[in-house]
Amino acid sequence: MSPPEHFAVEYTINPWMDPTAPVDVELAVKQWENLRETLVRHEHTVHVLPPHAGLPDMVYAANGAFSVDGVVYGARFRYPQRSAEAALHRAFYDPGSWRFHDPVEINEGEGDFAYVPGTGGGVVLAGFGFRTDPTAHAEAQEVLGRPVVSLRLTDPRLYHLDVALAVLDDTNVTYYPGAFSDGSRRVLERLFPDAVLADEADALAFGLNLISDGRHAFLNSEATALGAKLSAAGYTPVHVELGELKKGGGSVRCCIAELRP
Repeated sequence: MSPPEHFAVEYTINPWMDPTAPVDVELAVKQWENLRETLVRHEHTVHVLPPHAGLPDMVYAANGAFSVDGVVYGARFRYPQRSAEAALHRAFYDPGSWRFHDPVEINEGEGDFAYVPGTGGGVVLAGFGFRTDPTAHAEAQEVLGRPVVSLRLTDPRLYHLDVALAVLDDTNVTYYPGAFSDGSRRVLERLFPDAVLADEADALAFGLNLISDGRHAFLNSEATALGAKLSAAGYTPVHVELGELKKGGGSVRCCIAELRP
């Protein structure tokens, strides 16, 4: 995670960003810190990537890379406003035992990649349509050695896979069908017949921008209806207020780069 000390909405690269709307940086930091403390209370280890001035979106740490079994597929951002973030994420992985691969194709890390470890021996779900190029899916498959399933996103409000779908445990997901093309919906139905289906309101509340440890699902406090659906499916929702960071087009999942050593 990377704290939002320099968070601002200075440009528009997704439909949620409005540079004319005021941003309370102090509140953003407070909400971010509450998310970090919530994860720690639930016995998760959180590593902090220092923020950098001039990179107001760096708080959305999920976009910087995607890792599976110690192999890291680095990010190459679509928009120049975020391009410098990629090198800072790479510097985090370089000192350790990670095997880092610089990308050729445009991709935005866990923003458009999700890993389901218990499906087919481990499958990568990959979104495209707005940010990540579909050619990056083949590159990720070569780097990670896992089958990659391409999913076309069709709603510009849900511009990344991680605001349209979330992995809940080793074999199941939750997603909003309306975010995907007809063919992609059919693929998801085949792969995940027991998925928790969200509706448009759940998605627009950034409820699907959640992270789950298989038992607890950490999600935006606005997404109470999705929380109830997850509870009915056997998961424990943990709601966290991140309203200030929603102004930049992200929530819980966007703030977290999951490490899979």
